[in-house]
Amino acid sequence: MSGTEVGLVASVFIACSVEAVEALTIVLAVGATRSWRSAMTGVGVALLALAVVTAALGPALTALPINVLRVAVGGLLLIFGLQWLRKAILRAAGLKALHDEQAAFAAETEAAREAGTVQAGLDGYSFLISFKGTFLEGLEVVFIALTFGSNQKDVPLAAAAALAAVLVVVGAGFAVRAPLARVPENALKFVVGVMLTSFGIFWAGEGAHAHWPGSDAALLAVIPGVALFALGIVWVLRRAEAASETEAEVVRA
Repeated sequence: MSGTEVGLVASVFIACSVEAVEALTIVLAVGATRSWRSAMTGVGVALLALAVVTAALGPALTALPINVLRVAVGGLLLIFGLQWLRKAILRAAGLKALHDEQAAFAAETEAAREAGTVQAGLDGYSFLISFKGTFLEGLEVVFIALTFGSNQKDVPLAAAAALAAVLVVVGAGFAVRAPLARVPENALKFVVGVMLTSFGIFWAGEGAHAHWPGSDAALLAVIPGVALFALGIVWVLRRAEAASETEAEVVRA
């Protein structure tokens, strides 16, 4: 397996694991509080809808000329990657609350309890919330797998990495019947933001006819470069926040 393929598998697996953890939290909260049957029905319908989306988008992406595909995929990865990275930087700098899966589970559970009486047969609330959570998080899984896979002309490898991530998370979640709060989700989101942004820069550059020194080996410089830049921003923001707090204390004194 080449270095690019290893990077593809690692990026897809980590990113899809994060999405799967968030979807799992929603389904566990609704199922445990209201109706497992309705919640799992919503999951099943969402998976069917995602299969249709995948079947429609997959061939369309792979049919694009390679340079057009790389620019399009690189641009999309930059959009998603920079959004992930921005939130991760703010969390690491203490300017945004860390994502807490246990708190998210508690909030979803409380909302499910306040949604009224559980309906006989198919509980509409359980079905809709599970469907929405699975479909929306699943869309990002599909997007990540298709963009990485189509650009490298290896959709099966990307799909296998995404499926493995989902199966690992779902298996762990239903084994303990609780949200995977111990997963270092905030750190993983930082890593995913770095990876998506790095691959976006690399592939968009290739599509625009940029010549990277060493070809795919250039990723070994791009990825650490993006990571160091992001960590530098975190350091600057922390310093600015500390200076602001010190100034506020002086004013109060």
